[in-house]
Amino acid sequence: MMRSGNPALRANTFTKVESASSANAMSIQGTVNKTFILLFLTILSASWVWDNPIGFLPYLWPVLIGGMIIAFVTIFNKTWSPVTAPIYALVEGVVLGVISALVERSYPGIVIQAVGLTFSILFCLLIAYKSRMIKVTDNFRLGVVAATGGIALLYIVSIVMGAFGARIPFIHEGGPIGIGFSLFVIVIASLNLVLDFDFIEKGAECRAPKYMEWYGAFGLIMTLIWLYLEILRLLTKLQSRR
Repeated sequence: MMRSGNPALRANTFTKVESASSANAMSIQGTVNKTFILLFLTILSASWVWDNPIGFLPYLWPVLIGGMIIAFVTIFNKTWSPVTAPIYALVEGVVLGVISALVERSYPGIVIQAVGLTFSILFCLLIAYKSRMIKVTDNFRLGVVAATGGIALLYIVSIVMGAFGARIPFIHEGGPIGIGFSLFVIVIASLNLVLDFDFIEKGAECRAPKYMEWYGAFGLIMTLIWLYLEILRLLTKLQSRR
């Protein structure tokens, strides 16, 4: 059974859609092309807010919630992904632009480091996956999915506690525990990329409908955004120790 830690690429994502003819079927190259389009849209909207992050700060939470709604709409209505995936990329670009610009003001040069590390991890894992240096077994999937679920639950608890003025100790700080936690999360986010590669490859083999290229690209972008934010968080913790 295929399984991914990414909620957009669940085990039954492709089993619930009908196979298409070769001309109208999902392909790996088509998904790659869609991914580049979504990346461009994300960077475009991030650039739009880069020079004035303070002005967009009051709208950060509404935009963030809007992005979550669009993500859930896409997950539950896959046929809408050719429309909702680009909208999601634009919305998340605004969020990333505001956060990145604010962090950059405190720690100049940190954003380019985070971007460089994110894409370095992406390409290294892609090479490792294509060369079969990393094999996606059932135990591998189970471990990554369990770890991803645990991290998600911890973040939810952290958000709820933050609403009441409390916080989980150590993990958000720049001490050894906080840095170790960030490294662990980055590893899990990176391994989710491997699951995403495998899932998209299996979808192409199953000849899923063409619109699933947008859906596959959407899931991959979700993981990349998560990975970038976690790397940015780690670099911020390291900078704060200086």
